[in-house]
Amino acid sequence: MFSNAEIGIDLGTANILIYSKTKGVVLNEPSVVAINVNTKEVVAVGAEAKEMIGKTPQNIIPIRPLRDGVIADYDVTAQMLKVLLKKVSKTIGASMRKPTVVVCTPSGSTAVERRAIHNAVTSFGAKTVHLIEEPVAAAIGADLPVDEPLASVIVDIGGGTSEVGIISFGGVVSSNSVRVGGDKLDEEIIHHIRKTYNILIGERTAENIKMEIGYAHPNHKEETMAIRGRDMVTGLPKTIDITSTEIHEAIKEPLLKILDAVKATLETCPPELSGDIVDHGIVLTGGGSLLQGMQEWLASELSVPVHMSTNPQEAVAIGTGRSLKIITKLQKAAK
Repeated sequence: MFSNAEIGIDLGTANILIYSKTKGVVLNEPSVVAINVNTKEVVAVGAEAKEMIGKTPQNIIPIRPLRDGVIADYDVTAQMLKVLLKKVSKTIGASMRKPTVVVCTPSGSTAVERRAIHNAVTSFGAKTVHLIEEPVAAAIGADLPVDEPLASVIVDIGGGTSEVGIISFGGVVSSNSVRVGGDKLDEEIIHHIRKTYNILIGERTAENIKMEIGYAHPNHKEETMAIRGRDMVTGLPKTIDITSTEIHEAIKEPLLKILDAVKATLETCPPELSGDIVDHGIVLTGGGSLLQGMQEWLASELSVPVHMSTNPQEAVAIGTGRSLKIITKLQKAAK
């Protein structure tokens, strides 16, 4: 019996990732649950539920129970975790009875939000639950020397939040968390298309636009994309062409908020550690960091080297799982 399973959970706004000590990342699914509103039953979870967004009958509603990196709907989150952990126990090929779990939380989350995360994870029978700050988890997952007296700067751009942290000696020296991430960029694209062209598009179309022709850097070779939506005047489907330049303008404001959070964190960095930042630079993690031109844009704005972690989307989950080994040391550093 694999009764003392050790797992790390990255409860992301866009995706949930689960890391097993023995098998690495064993699950990476969208944080979406489809609920039958009449019976309150869970119809689908993860990728299957995400496919349903914008395409379901009235009695089935796809819900994203995590917003801005924290739990917005406690009951649905608990149900989603139960389903996904059942799936994971099959993958690991062992019982998930009373596992030890480490969950990452945004550095700006309140005590109430942390308690909700703790309770949701405990509800499926975890033996012990440890919470770790997201910048620390991201830094461990990105193979940074977190327990050395060196400044490791991490910028984790997720779906709901962007976390910036300067880590040294296993603890957070300075950090900032802004509730701006990939979801906010999608919202700005939807708003721009509606305001400029009088056309309604869904979340998935906005996400595709962002991935195809979204650029963080204003200086890029312009690209065009044909998109389909519903004309708000006629109510009929319509196809239009949009450019990467206008999409950059649409998402510029949330990108500047992320930049401001990085600057604010660097400004509060102790002078002794500033030299390390100039030498070693900043490391990007999170799905939002994959926006085209993000690395070059941040480097030009901050005048320090900016590196991409080897596995940006899974870095937080990997770090959460790996932190099991050094969790006591991290908790001492956090006190």
